[in-house]
Amino acid sequence: MEGLTIFIAITAAAVVLQAAILVAMYLAVRKTSARMEILSTEVKGKVLPMVDTANAMLTEMRPKLENLVSNANYASDKVRSQVERLDATVTDAIDRTRLQIIRADELLTRTMDKVENATDVVHKTVVSPVRQFSGLMQGISAGFESLFSGRRHRRNGSPVPQDEMFI
Repeated sequence: MEGLTIFIAITAAAVVLQAAILVAMYLAVRKTSARMEILSTEVKGKVLPMVDTANAMLTEMRPKLENLVSNANYASDKVRSQVERLDATVTDAIDRTRLQIIRADELLTRTMDKVENATDVVHKTVVSPVRQFSGLMQGISAGFESLFSGRRHRRNGSPVPQDEMFI
């Protein structure tokens, strides 16, 4: 029986220890619960009025915000429209400038071609006959000079000067 008594004593001690642990846990949970209630009350007292204030501000500012967004959309549409018009105007100006440059280039090319043609015509109709006439006159002059210098040489017997030999 002695074994049974020891066993009952150990079991009783274990039950008492278990009861003490449960009482300690109960007290810890109760203390934590009290703290949570105090914290909850503080949060309700401080945060909820701020939430109510924020909600009231949002309710009050909502029409103003909607108006602001509406104005921003309107301004954005106007700016986009003006930019598109400006783009069209600049594109048109660039196209017109390009066409004018092409026309000026064609005009300059035609003018240069006409100047070249006129130069060729003047060369063929004026310069060439003048050169031919000049060459003819030089030939006649050289012939007369040769004719007259030959007579002089025969009369006075002096030799022909060096300059006249290379004509």
